[in-house]
Amino acid sequence: MEGGLGGNGAPASPSSSPSSSTSTAPSITVEEWRGSSSTELSRTAILTADRSHLTLYRSGSRWDDLGRKILEAFIPEGFPGSVTPDYVPFQVWDSLQGVSTYIRSMLSTQALLSAIGVGEKSATVIGATFQWFLRDFTGMLGGILFTFYQGSNLDSSAKMWRLVADFMNDLGMLMDLVSPLWPSAFIVIVCLGSLSRSFTGVAGGATRAALTQHFALQNNAADISAKESSQETVATMVGMALGMLLAHITMGNPVAIWFSFLSLTMFHIYANYKAVSCLSLTTLNSERSSILLQYYMQNRTVLSPQEVSRREHIFPAWTIWQRPGNAKSLHHCIHLGVKASTLSHSDMMELSGTASSHYKKGVTSVFSRISNSFVFFFLCYAFGCFMLFQ
Repeated sequence: MEGGLGGNGAPASPSSSPSSSTSTAPSITVEEWRGSSSTELSRTAILTADRSHLTLYRSGSRWDDLGRKILEAFIPEGFPGSVTPDYVPFQVWDSLQGVSTYIRSMLSTQALLSAIGVGEKSATVIGATFQWFLRDFTGMLGGILFTFYQGSNLDSSAKMWRLVADFMNDLGMLMDLVSPLWPSAFIVIVCLGSLSRSFTGVAGGATRAALTQHFALQNNAADISAKESSQETVATMVGMALGMLLAHITMGNPVAIWFSFLSLTMFHIYANYKAVSCLSLTTLNSERSSILLQYYMQNRTVLSPQEVSRREHIFPAWTIWQRPGNAKSLHHCIHLGVKASTLSHSDMMELSGTASSHYKKGVTSVFSRISNSFVFFFLCYAFGCFMLFQ
């Protein structure tokens, strides 16, 4: 039989040869796609190869590729699927408040240097150095003391301390701007300003770390932190350039300086409030636990993190800007991490008897008791008792 069978079972043509089979060899096509999910993918390149040729086709222009590379320096890899939904609004407001901070820093630094005596013939180098040393020394000491008293509470109340940190920074800048007005009390005013900024450094750095962990959805906290540093650098450069321009325009005009400073400070406070209001943290602290428990006991439903965030206090408890809806919140009586060694013998016996009675009844109940400023919640089931110390 001449020719035999072809690859598909049909009789092979007598004219078929190795050269013709080589010319019809299949090619390989590889497509490159970019994106974070199947609904947001975009094709960036097509690579086609056969035995003799290699063809590369890139989607978009070189300018598009350059813009994409620049954008990669400021947004996390896999964005937006690699971060939480509240990442973008928080970063927008945080960048705006950063710009306003560095604009005002140029005004306050200008006032501080003039108060030290820069440009005056009567000023001495050793005097200015000593004053700057006292300023920095006070700030370092204040940072250590603040960490000692509040270091363990910064991550659990990140939203509140983030707002407090920026407010203390505003107060420190105000001290620098005021310092030339009272030369006799210059050292005291400058040290108080440095003390305020030391609180900002500790609280701002600690809360930023907690928020970075919140934003990271794919174990990419380091990437988010690096990109946030790039964003802050751009905000710093823009703020410093605008601050230099504003300092040049308002030079020698105290009314214009104070009006610009106070206006930017009000915008800074508003931008910080909007930034922390955007956050929907998924971890529990005293207040969020209280909101969940109180709402569940009243409505028998569990709130989502977004709903809890809308009910959460942003300002500290000692301020007057508290939301009236949570004025009777349970978190004022809850203390997380209470040591059992602080309980008295009568407290232990009474609590043990209460837990036993609920266990025997085999029902679900919530028992609360205020003793020595502690609240104990008992969730008692037929299979056992679970004691939650808060």
